[in-house]
Amino acid sequence: MGNCGTREESAVVSGAHHQVQQLQALSAAASRNPFPCAPADKRHGHGRSTSDLSSDPCTPRHFEDFTNNSFLYTHVIAFSLFELETITKSFRSDYILGEGGFGTVYKGYIDENVRVGLKSLPVAVKVLNKEGLQGHREWLTEVNFLGQLRHPNLVKLIGYCCEDDHRLLVYEFMFRGSLENHLFRSIHLCLSSYRLTKATVTLSWSTRMMIALGAAKGLAFLHNAERPVIYRDFKTSNILLDSDYTAKLSDFGLAKAGPQGDETHVSTRVMGTYGYAAPEYVMTGHLTARSDVYSFGVVLLELLTGKKSVDKTRPSKEQNLVDWARPKLNDKRKMLQIIDPRLENQYSVRAAQKACSLAYYCLSQNPKARPLMSDVVETLEPLQCSGGGTDGGSVLLAAASSSASFQIGTGGPIAPGRARDYRLEQRFGGTVRPTTASCRSPNPDCSPGGGPTACRVR
Repeated sequence: MGNCGTREESAVVSGAHHQVQQLQALSAAASRNPFPCAPADKRHGHGRSTSDLSSDPCTPRHFEDFTNNSFLYTHVIAFSLFELETITKSFRSDYILGEGGFGTVYKGYIDENVRVGLKSLPVAVKVLNKEGLQGHREWLTEVNFLGQLRHPNLVKLIGYCCEDDHRLLVYEFMFRGSLENHLFRSIHLCLSSYRLTKATVTLSWSTRMMIALGAAKGLAFLHNAERPVIYRDFKTSNILLDSDYTAKLSDFGLAKAGPQGDETHVSTRVMGTYGYAAPEYVMTGHLTARSDVYSFGVVLLELLTGKKSVDKTRPSKEQNLVDWARPKLNDKRKMLQIIDPRLENQYSVRAAQKACSLAYYCLSQNPKARPLMSDVVETLEPLQCSGGGTDGGSVLLAAASSSASFQIGTGGPIAPGRARDYRLEQRFGGTVRPTTASCRSPNPDCSPGGGPTACRVR
């Protein structure tokens, strides 16, 4: 899972559907809970609650319940606590990737020294607080969903540990950490032999659109599953990035099975994160897939503006990003004024209009006016190559010994004095930064192997 950061205020199904129901029936049969669980509080500091899982899988009585029904988790490994201590060097403090109300995440490495037959790969190990805010039930929910679901845009659950009162989850390691860190924080990077203690990352337009598309595909997969899954906690800190900036959804502790048959919604206690939750869900507790669409709109707006969904340090009228920005999204002049100025000359006006229009409809107060996530994916596809920025974002090093600009993936400084691309400059106007990025869009209208300057989607 990688550098997941701290918790702020707040495609293939590997098991058949009847197997999921069987596990839920098994869990529901448990009449008591021998494990310490988080209190049924409202989580005022985190905007989440652990008390609303009565219709979700409940606590199994024994650890043997998992091992005896391991066929349900054909891709997930049941680790012992000793094995995870080995992976993390006894949970050494210098192995910590992030921590928050849920517990602590450690980096680790599994191979045949841990267990014969294991493929060598880096992992992230989440250790839940024994009396933490996430609790055993959210742990079980995450095992249930990620143990059953596989998709390129969902973080892969490698394994779990349920031993005595210890609750741990083992994920694939996500090298670039969370989207939140890249948009809003200074992050630690390691380039060549240098250990950078501070770096400011500016994601390019093309990279932001690629991340938006990947996250949208993850949500669309959940919504289109045999029984739809509502993610319920879509936000930048839960979107993790691999070495190629592929976005993957993580933290399924609040995920919930969607309505079935003639049901129009799921009634549930309100949980999630302030600033991302859909207004009708906050007001009524009625949860639908369109609730996730609203949350996606918030994240898309953050990608477009470079601003947090809620920031009390901004002027009072701008503290809530949606309230401030949404009226401007369908106004061409005002729209261009709110787009992140660091993206200047990296996008066409037409591409910006399409992205802003998509965010506008995702953020509609009327849930029925919001698009389906499958429609969101279709809209984002042609925007992948509608920009001319660096594919990996430019990195300004703030290390004491250097202030040079680097381009992630090039291994060195950006070469000065390169020729300007006048074709692109004429199209967009203004000065265009040189780039060697390749267009990664599958769109057939793009030139094969061409960079953003060769992209014909405008």
